Amino acid sequence: MRVLIVGGGGREHALAWKCAASSRVEKVYVAPGNAGTANEPKCMNLPLSAGDSDSLIDFATENTVDLTIIGPEGPLVAGIVDSFQAAGLRCFGPTAKAARLEASKSYTKEFLWRHNIPTARFRTFRKAADAKDYVQKCGAPIVIKADGLAAGKGVVVARTVKEACVAVDEILTEEVFGAAGSSIVVEECLAGEEISFMALVDGETMVPLATSQDHKARDNGDQGPNTGGMGAYSPAPLVDGDLYNRIMKEVMRPTLMGLVADGTRYSGFLYVGLMIAPDGTPNVLEYNCRMGDPETQPILMRLQSDLTLACDAVIDGELDKISMR
Repeated sequence: MRVLIVGGGGREHALAWKCAASSRVEKVYVAPGNAGTANEPKCMNLPLSAGDSDSLIDFATENTVDLTIIGPEGPLVAGIVDSFQAAGLRCFGPTAKAARLEASKSYTKEFLWRHNIPTARFRTFRKAADAKDYVQKCGAPIVIKADGLAAGKGVVVARTVKEACVAVDEILTEEVFGAAGSSIVVEECLAGEEISFMALVDGETMVPLATSQDHKARDNGDQGPNTGGMGAYSPAPLVDGDLYNRIMKEVMRPTLMGLVADGTRYSGFLYVGLMIAPDGTPNVLEYNCRMGDPETQPILMRLQSDLTLACDAVIDGELDKISMR
């Protein structure tokens, strides 16, 4: 079979490497790919942008691509899976409607509260003055988030009220994140340890992948501003059997049931960023509609199963028929 990986980061390198390892796979195309994918056996980079869905669809059609896997969030939120499906092509990832879980932090927070999934208290604002008044009332530390996509960097954990107000002005007034910052979410700062929890979902069935953690803060000692994640490791040492069961019971299964109840069929990778409180409560920080860029690398190194078989099972709604090792 022929596989197309859309994207050009470490995540896409890992996806291409894993797909190329399958005995089913003859060729892996990566658009646009990177220096790493250029040197992988069976892999070939394409001079196509991850956001150019028309050209990607034309390529997949003309080259008889059997499976396309979308790596980054931007094309997913823009509806690339919908476009591939409309062209009669097999494409792995959530539709634009399902990808709202990552596209809008305010939508996510409302989803979490509506379905009684543990998360931080929050308010949404469009006006800087209102947001700063709220920050003054709440005090610090406090978290300021751009509502839309900001490449994993639209979150400020403010240690002082002044720092929080500066973040509010930068996002809402100075528009440092563009349209992604047309509104913000202000939420309580949760204490604990952050972990990443990812799963395969085919609408009705969920299969968890290995746990992981990434390095978020820029500086040593967990200091400095948040990054999009710089390296990762798996498994997450914090996640023992009891915590794993809590995460599945309190977060993952209610998330799947909530999506079904809302009439949203979710298909693809589902990433949940969790802050584990000192009492063990798994609070949801965010959802991502794809694999995390750094976390994909250690997770796929540990995965012994054929990734292409799993992706096909998700597309066909037959995830319950396969096992993952």
